[in-house]
Amino acid sequence: MADFIFNNPVKLHVGPGKFDQLGNVAQQYGKKALLVVSDSTKPTGQLARAQEALTAAGMTYAVYDEFMQNPLSTLVEAGASLARQENCDLVIGIGGGSAMDMAKGIAFCALNEGSIWDYVFGKKQAQHALPIILVPTTAGTGSEANRTAVFTNPETHDKKGLVNPLIYPVASIVDPELMLTLPKRVIAGPGADVLFHALESYISRNAHPFSEMLSLRAITLLAKNLPRVYADVTDLAAWEQVTFASTLAGMAIDCAGTTLPHALQHPMGGLLDVVHAEGIAAVYPAFMEYTWSAAPEKFAAIAAAMGVDTRDMNTEEAAYSSVKAVTDFLKSVNMLPSLTELGVKEEHFDWIINNVQTTMKVVMENNPRVPDTQTLRDILQRSL
Repeated sequence: MADFIFNNPVKLHVGPGKFDQLGNVAQQYGKKALLVVSDSTKPTGQLARAQEALTAAGMTYAVYDEFMQNPLSTLVEAGASLARQENCDLVIGIGGGSAMDMAKGIAFCALNEGSIWDYVFGKKQAQHALPIILVPTTAGTGSEANRTAVFTNPETHDKKGLVNPLIYPVASIVDPELMLTLPKRVIAGPGADVLFHALESYISRNAHPFSEMLSLRAITLLAKNLPRVYADVTDLAAWEQVTFASTLAGMAIDCAGTTLPHALQHPMGGLLDVVHAEGIAAVYPAFMEYTWSAAPEKFAAIAAAMGVDTRDMNTEEAAYSSVKAVTDFLKSVNMLPSLTELGVKEEHFDWIINNVQTTMKVVMENNPRVPDTQTLRDILQRSL
């Protein structure tokens, strides 16, 4: 067995109805919270429920609702300024991955001077952050279970993650009942992202036995249950498995990171505001065709986790079957767009490729097979 270190300090409160415990959980970590929320929390009543829960627990709060799908670092800095102005000693993020990442960034920047990019690129070191509680309202990023938050620099268009143990949530509430009104696109996109996180962390060069266990379990749960909630959003039993898969995959990428598809998508998100999961999905068939032969045993295991009967296949046949299994799965939830449909054109390729090879180089090199410039161009071309 390979040597490895595993640590995850997040206290997870998992199960239907756990959102009602927000006040009791929050009062353990602070007296005044900054609520960082996505747009959907208002019409669903989730923001109002959070406010009522905090009030009942004797806490006060301020609300920051400047939300966007690829959050800008400038919005994070504005939120941190509000947290300081309001004397908040706790940050609570409620929403999808973007809202949760913003909550992490705000909690970090509230106690650390200067640009967040100095910390992202290692120019400065931080010692403190406000405590963070996260409540996912989509099943996708797994941000509730890890130490990563991704932002876009509006000046350079770089989209990159802050990876820092200071932004582990002190607690997260994973309540599948919060998913029961999601529209199909918000089921499919984040749901596909669970698969991407689980698959890429499994094949990652940084994977270890514990992360591999998390990854494969997440793939198995998602493959069985995402189609169920896509067909019937009220299927609570299936949502319990999908939300659990999301959290497991979030823990897995905390250990092992992601690979080539994420390296390709981040430049698209930074430059063109491409939706995260949709940009990744567009390149997935070409990525898998390129990569599977570099790790056939792992891709064979992925095929089996996706539900393929591989018993009569050799390793290479089983590995290659994963390409079709994943492609068919994405098609089944209407998550296989082309790059053209997402606004990516050949004229963007040079900028994207340069950004992959510079800003996202570490992620690209985490792939079992590392592409050169022409291969990156070929993958993008095949995905148009």
